[in-house]
Amino acid sequence: MALFKNTNISFETKNGDTVIGNEAYFQGTLTAKGSLRIDGRVDGSIVDAKIVTVGKSGKVKGDISCEVCYVCGEVKGNITALDHIEALAGARVDGDMRAPRIMLEEGATFNGNCAMEPVKKAGRGEPHPAVNPKTEAKQP
Repeated sequence: MALFKNTNISFETKNGDTVIGNEAYFQGTLTAKGSLRIDGRVDGSIVDAKIVTVGKSGKVKGDISCEVCYVCGEVKGNITALDHIEALAGARVDGDMRAPRIMLEEGATFNGNCAMEPVKKAGRGEPHPAVNPKTEAKQP
């Protein structure tokens, strides 16, 4: 009799996802180079991630800096994305959102300010500052 008879289990790491599960709690600055899914609780900043997904049971108390952010749960902090932010039905965002594209689905709650302008990528571990087109030097 084989100990590991179930061969349907796959441990592929093609997409490099990091998951904070329902029962998990993380405190501090979380740096993720790939995709990050939060179904548990994070108290602290999330930086350098490509895609951040806050699931329905996910709760983030801190700032998020990433390329793309999908919120289905709760975020109490500022969200800065290089590409876009989506707050889906049932989401709650208490903080500012900054991205070139922002989508709020019907049923999402948003309390804060939003800025839809191009975002310049910052250095590692730093928030993504907004680009002010009036002060940027134009290249010939």
